[in-house]
Amino acid sequence: MSEFERESMEVDVVIVGAGPAGLSAAIRLKQLDADLNVVVLEKGSEVGAHILSGAVLDPSGLDRLIPDWRDKGAPIHTKVKKDNFYVMGEGGHIRLPNFIMPPLMNNHGNYIVSMGNVCRWLAEQAEAMGVEIFPGMACSELVYHDNGALKGVVAGEFGKNADGTPGDAYEPGMELHGKYVFLSEGARGSLSKEVIAKYNLDADCDVPKFGIGMKEIWEIRPENHNQGEVTHTMGWPLGFKQSGGSFMYHLENNQVYVGYIIDLNYKNPHLYPYMEFQRFKHHPRIAEVLEGGKRVAYGARAVTKGGFQSIPEVAFPGGALLGCSAGLVNLPRIKGNHNAMHSGIAAAEAAHAAMAAGRSADTLSDYDTELRRGVVGKDLKKVRNVAPLNAKWGPLGGLFLGGFDMWFQTLFGGFSLFGTQKHGKTDAQSTEPADRHQPINYPKPDGVLSFDRLTNVSFSMTNHEEGQPVHLRLGDPGIPIGTNLPKFAEPAQRYCPAGVYEVVEEEGKEPAFVINFQNCVHCKTCDIKDPSQNITWVTPQGGDGPNYPNM
Repeated sequence: MSEFERESMEVDVVIVGAGPAGLSAAIRLKQLDADLNVVVLEKGSEVGAHILSGAVLDPSGLDRLIPDWRDKGAPIHTKVKKDNFYVMGEGGHIRLPNFIMPPLMNNHGNYIVSMGNVCRWLAEQAEAMGVEIFPGMACSELVYHDNGALKGVVAGEFGKNADGTPGDAYEPGMELHGKYVFLSEGARGSLSKEVIAKYNLDADCDVPKFGIGMKEIWEIRPENHNQGEVTHTMGWPLGFKQSGGSFMYHLENNQVYVGYIIDLNYKNPHLYPYMEFQRFKHHPRIAEVLEGGKRVAYGARAVTKGGFQSIPEVAFPGGALLGCSAGLVNLPRIKGNHNAMHSGIAAAEAAHAAMAAGRSADTLSDYDTELRRGVVGKDLKKVRNVAPLNAKWGPLGGLFLGGFDMWFQTLFGGFSLFGTQKHGKTDAQSTEPADRHQPINYPKPDGVLSFDRLTNVSFSMTNHEEGQPVHLRLGDPGIPIGTNLPKFAEPAQRYCPAGVYEVVEEEGKEPAFVINFQNCVHCKTCDIKDPSQNITWVTPQGGDGPNYPNM
């Protein structure tokens, strides 16, 4: 606890994170009771600054929340008009016909969007209803009642020195107390991680699983543009032993989103996810679209991939986990925004009912039940075996077995011949010693289609105040060089998509592990993939980090 006196503010509901889940919860609370005092705290410099998603939006959540969103000017314009799925080889590709794909994979009725811009619009709707939204307010600490229930958060702490002591301009922040606190931080949120551990919320679920998603926005030549076209691929350059794949979405204004997602359960510590993405863009099918264009933005973010069996308990004394804090991405559809919105609605309805009954700071069990049995649970349950089948049989075997399972469940009312498969190891435990694998020789970026990592990070508009404490904390500073380097060739040098971690070797000196935290795009990969689980990501000073314009 701080030795400085903090002011406190009492509200009805505190929401951490202005993403689709948090904003949906705020709007739904106000729809149910306009007099509720609802506060949303966002660590980004503005709403949307830290939002990164593909994204093809299933509008079911938005239809439920704001049925007249079209009339209200939502920035959702580009309907999906063409679906492609390719299995890639190094020089060619095979297109899988759409009719063999399970019906849930069909993107008919979905939209290509910037979720950052959708969230900015949702924030406008929320503020018009009286929701108070405070961007640039990182939540650095949780506050508990004497009985152990969550009471609130500490937000707006600024001005610490690099060693963690208060600086001359230190501001201790404010405690915001709520009858309920919603955590909607996205994948691997630091506060969500704390409450999962404190309340043992993952005792009865499978391990969480993740991927690292990297994305660029390109402006391309008009003759290469086909607004509404959606393309997904698997295969090259990863091959058929490691799960992952790409997306390319043609939105308006001659722009495309191009990205790559690599499952973080990979075994070879020499694998370099960022360079796999850069190499992928040189495939003839992709290069012909990007040729003559220019990259205008870059970003990266961890993606939840555990699915139904990895959802922890989402309600706990005093609060709830929303959206990707609970892990609600539908893996084969590569969609989670609709489920995030549904979860926000469900949490809001449970909290409203509880407060109307005179309750506070207890466990919203109705929310946990609704999430598992309602639209979110039904969406995720039918695809629950895709990730573990991919892990067990590889992406090609997983494609056929997972496809069969989804078709079978569609035809037989959700019954699966596979039951519910287990994930097994965590992503960190999946990493094998370096001497079991060959290093991978990646081609040098050409500066036209592919780019070096630090140059690309500059296109994320990332900034951190250099005088503050490092927000990437080592449990044991000796592990990176003493353990991870000899055993795993220190994979942090490669798995980070922003070049935060370096092993610096100078003649006559011991290797040094350097953390360039100023580059951090808040993807959380290090917190997930470090084989020694020695790195903990915590929030930096509010407003710091990437400043994504249209991600």
